[in-house]
Order: sequence, then structure tokens, then C-alpha cells
Amino acid sequence: MGESKKVVIVGIAGVGKTTVVNKAVEILKSKNKSVTVASFGTFMFEEAQKIGIKDRDELRKLPIEQQQKIQKMAAERIAQLTDDVVIIDTHAFIPTPTGFYPGMPDHVLKIIKPSNFISISASPESILKRRAEDGTRQRDPADTSKIKKELAIQDAMLSTCSVLTGSPMKPVLNNEGKIDEAAIDVIDAIGL
Repeated sequence: MGESKKVVIVGIAGVGKTTVVNKAVEILKSKNKSVTVASFGTFMFEEAQKIGIKDRDELRKLPIEQQQKIQKMAAERIAQLTDDVVIIDTHAFIPTPTGFYPGMPDHVLKIIKPSNFISISASPESILKRRAEDGTRQRDPADTSKIKKELAIQDAMLSTCSVLTGSPMKPVLNNEGKIDEAAIDVIDAIGL
């Protein structure tokens, strides 16, 4: 296939991003493609542990300059991955007390050089229902207006990444019971 495709996939909590990504990986592997899923947050946490950070909450509370250094180290490791497809599983933004911090700031984009951006979304009502049914997570209370705002911010952040890099951005809708369709949309967006 030639050069590795670095595909950034984002989705707010409750859209089913992990499920869509896992299904897309399964399909890609059935097509004999080598695939790695790189959770940007996990790579950051691994780098942060090297400087004594013990949990992810502690990582989020570091000064922005320190977080940027850790982002850079994580991005450099991800950029070295050489599978046919490297899926960078991340968030378009991180809510902070000072506002929404970009999940893929310019300095990270320049290192990773993504070939594609994909946003996974669903209807606000479906997202709210999925969040309520997910007993494995402790989530902040939300309503459909908050979810609509999160989706709009996600689209704005990812559109900006697309403009900065010149790489295409594709929204993929993960409708209830249509996981296979969403995974195929992801693969089509990658061009495979």
C-alpha cells in the first residue's frame, strides 16, 4: 500500500466511537491490512508516567505548557508507527476551566501528519441514552442542548484540523443498530 495512513478519529462520549473503530479494524484486517489503534490519551499518559504522573486526572491538571510537551512526545511516538493504517483514537477537544482545549493542536498535527480526519457522531437523543446506559463510566450530567454544543465544537475543531493540514474530514453517523454501516463509512473515508 505504500506509506502508512494516519487517520484521526474523534467522537464525544456516547457516540460509539470505540465500537465503530473496533468494527472497522476487524474489516480492515479481513482485507489483509495491518492496523494499529493508537489511543492518543494512552500514549500521553505513558509519557506522563515517566515524569511521575500517577493517573490521568493528574495529567489533565498540569499546566498547559507541560501538557504540550507531553503531547509532543506522544505524537512523536505515534508518528513512528508504520502499519498500513494507524488509527489515532482521540478527542477533538478537552473541556477545561479556561475553555475547550484542542485535542489535536497545530504542533501535534505537524508531527503526526494525518492523512484523514473522521468524526463519529449520533443523534443527541441516542448519545444521551447511551451515556445513561453506560454503567462503566462516571459522566457529568448532560441534556440534548449540551450534547448539540459538544457536537458543534467537535465539528469546528476537526474542520480546523482539516484546513490546517489539507487532509479530508468526513463525518460518520453511527445510527442505532447500524454499526457495520458506520464502520464501512470509516473505511470508505480512508480510501480502502
